[in-house]
Amino acid sequence: MKNVQKLSDTEMELMEVIWECDPPVTSTELLGIFSQRGKEWKAQTISTFLSRLVDKGALEATRHGRTNKYAPILSPKDYKLAETQHVLDGLYQGSVKNLIAALYDGDKLSDEDIAELKQWFSEK
Repeated sequence: MKNVQKLSDTEMELMEVIWECDPPVTSTELLGIFSQRGKEWKAQTISTFLSRLVDKGALEATRHGRTNKYAPILSPKDYKLAETQHVLDGLYQGSVKNLIAALYDGDKLSDEDIAELKQWFSEK
């Protein structure tokens, strides 16, 4: 997996919409989707975020006349994996055991969660 840069909350929100779409998608189409969801963005704002996502390697842009069309290069699964690895490396020295221990010690794992994890590990 290539090095994935962390996305801001707004970039992530935009990527989630793009992942839901049938790519490629234009900024105008995205403005319409966000408008239907009650979020009014200016064209320049969305263009800025799309450019950042291209720079970060999450999207590719292709020019069609005067319009850019955007398609994801990064899948949701790949981004989640990269972010998980970043958290593991940064907070838990790369140890899944340390992460699970922190969740257990913090009372974030229910008995049902533990049973599901045991079942999942036994199937691996």
